[in-house]
Amino acid sequence: MGETKSHHVLILSPFSDCKLRDLETAIDVTYESWAETRILWDPNKLSERLVQESINILVIESDFVFQEVFEGTPNLQFLGVCRGSTDHIDIDSATKNGVIVVNTPSRNDQAVAEHAIGLMLSLARKIPYLHQYIIKKKWENPVEPYITMQGIELANRTVGIIGFGAIGTRLSSVAQGLGMKCLVYDPYTSEIPKDIKSKSLECLLQISDFVTITAPLTSETRGMFDSHRLRIMKDSSYLINISNSEIVSENALITALKRGALAGAALDVFETHPVEPTSPLLSLNNVILTPHVGGATQETIERHSNMMTSDIFRFIRGHKPKNLVNQEIWGSNV
Repeated sequence: MGETKSHHVLILSPFSDCKLRDLETAIDVTYESWAETRILWDPNKLSERLVQESINILVIESDFVFQEVFEGTPNLQFLGVCRGSTDHIDIDSATKNGVIVVNTPSRNDQAVAEHAIGLMLSLARKIPYLHQYIIKKKWENPVEPYITMQGIELANRTVGIIGFGAIGTRLSSVAQGLGMKCLVYDPYTSEIPKDIKSKSLECLLQISDFVTITAPLTSETRGMFDSHRLRIMKDSSYLINISNSEIVSENALITALKRGALAGAALDVFETHPVEPTSPLLSLNNVILTPHVGGATQETIERHSNMMTSDIFRFIRGHKPKNLVNQEIWGSNV
């Protein structure tokens, strides 16, 4: 007879096949990725399932886990969050109920940085418009595009990076590889390389050809880009938001784009997901929209699978997980 496994994990996040097999060597694994089932669990039904199936390790990505889950599942010991952000988790309730919370910081920094560069290139070279120009059979004069649809190069242009965390840092590296000059606004970090200049927000906005938002949503960044801040930017500049829609006033941005106060904008985040069909953004020809896919790569899944699997193994062996969120719980309730 096989050895009885003392832990049972329910994984509701996309996960790599390789790491699922690794986990199966030591614990019972139930895998139901929300990306395949298209299900985000009701908290009460999730609590019932965790109890009925004796699950003590839960791994999620998009599900919300609030107080009722932690209070209704006395056997739950470990919550893994396959994201850097944990704002959809009641951390205080998890701690109160003796559940350790582990996340996967920086899992998608390369993906989001590359997406930002892709958006900058698309704006600079009008790539979406040129694609539509051809497939809608508007290309009749062979030389017209060369004359009337010229773009700009990223090399020697200045990119202003708002927020110099993992994504902002990676973005600066990729941008410098293309020959761009980098400015940074982040009052909470002093670890800025010597070849990157730290500037005040107003100075950065005045100088930059591209402004990218990689800062998290906080009380300070909410509404940061209002009509006043947008007016500071050059009318030849571009705004790229890959962070959070609440950092930029959508109405102010639409007004600026309509009156030519900005050359263009690219957005991966919006007030509603999906975008409302009546949104003025859909009728602007100087904006590029992508459906919140900045971090959506196979490599992101591989990275968070590796990080989460390592910390699950640390936990079941009695060692402190590397990416423990509620640090105060270790050694007291565990």
